[in-house]
This record gives sequence, C-alpha cells and structure tokens, in this order.
Amino acid sequence: MSLGLLALAILAAGCASGPRSVSEPRPVIIYSGARLRVGQERMDSVYAWVTDEQINIQEDPSFWVITQPTIGDTYPWEDLNVREDSVTVRTPMGVQDTELVYMIYGHLHLMTTMGRQEEWLPEAPAAEGYDLERAILSRAADAWILGRTVFNTEPYGPLDELAYSKEAGFLDAFIFTARPNEFASTRAEWVRANPGTMERYREWFLDTFSREPPGLRSS
Repeated sequence: MSLGLLALAILAAGCASGPRSVSEPRPVIIYSGARLRVGQERMDSVYAWVTDEQINIQEDPSFWVITQPTIGDTYPWEDLNVREDSVTVRTPMGVQDTELVYMIYGHLHLMTTMGRQEEWLPEAPAAEGYDLERAILSRAADAWILGRTVFNTEPYGPLDELAYSKEAGFLDAFIFTARPNEFASTRAEWVRANPGTMERYREWFLDTFSREPPGLRSS
C-alpha cells in the first residue's frame, strides 16, 4: 500500500540514526502571495507523531486503513466510513503526496472507535462530537504543513485551505462553513460567541484563495 511521497520521505528519515529532527522549514507562498511560516521546534514535534502514526498504520495488525481513490477535489471527511476494526477514506487520485494525511485522518477516527483515543490524541483524550473532529482536523492540518514546509510536497487545494485556515486562526470558521449541516448546536453557540468572525473568514478566504470557501460555492 502506497502512502505517498510525504510518507516515503518520513519513513526514510525516521529509519535514520540520530534524533527525530527535520531540516529548517521553508516558507510556503501560494499564488495569492499568502505566506505560511512555521518554526522548526513545532515541526520536529509534528514529525515525531506523524512518523509514529505512519508506522502504526503500516505495522499494527489489529486494524486496516483502506484508501479509495476518487476524482476531483476531496476533503478528508468526505465519505469517511469507520467500522469496528477498519476505516475507509477517499483520497484524491493522482495526488500521491496527500495520501498519508488522509490516512492519518481516518486512523485517528478509528483509534477513537477502538478505545485508543488517549494514546493517539493526548491533547484531547476525552473529546467527542465537534471537539473531537476539530482535534483530528488540526492534526491533519499539521501533517500537511509538515509536508509542504519540510518535504516540499506539491500544493493541493483542499489541504492547503485547511492548513492556511488553521494558521490564520480560522479553523472553526472553516469547519463550520464547509460542513453547515453538522455540529448545529455547537456552531450556533460559536457564532453567537464570535460575532463577525464568519464574515472576516469569508473575506480572508477570498483574498487568499480567490474563490468562495467550501460550503459557499455554487458547485
């Protein structure tokens, strides 16, 4: 099972001797001029858990992470299917660099189902509902940021949107806008507590990506 170029780079580095450390992250600039910069200490931490998770996905015989390639833009949560000891995730066909990130997203959901949430999400050991989904998407964003800033992975719209939104402080707005029919009560409470943030998020997204955010697009 291929995990993509990011996974291959991480596996090769993880098998090398010495401490788990990455090269200095480079700034990422997309076509709008928006920049993404992260520190090395943070990426060292992300690199450590991504490597652990990749090895677990590959070597743990107690579960199976299944990928189903799909055509066109796809977000990690689309058609997620979690069962007792397996999870199926949709992955963008022909964009190999993204595969590990989607598998990590599915793996974290499966670990929660299998009672291993504290092991793999120590920052959210008892989270559920929206809080759980936010914690998992935050990890997926960090995994993609690691690939983009350290391993020179190619840009991919849905994951770039997720990563940039998190770094700009708009992760909640991104999730609530992209998935308007989910987490209804949490969304309503958040909107009341953060007046004007949805509008600021939409303006920021248009400036950054030159299109409407997911959830507001006509097609």
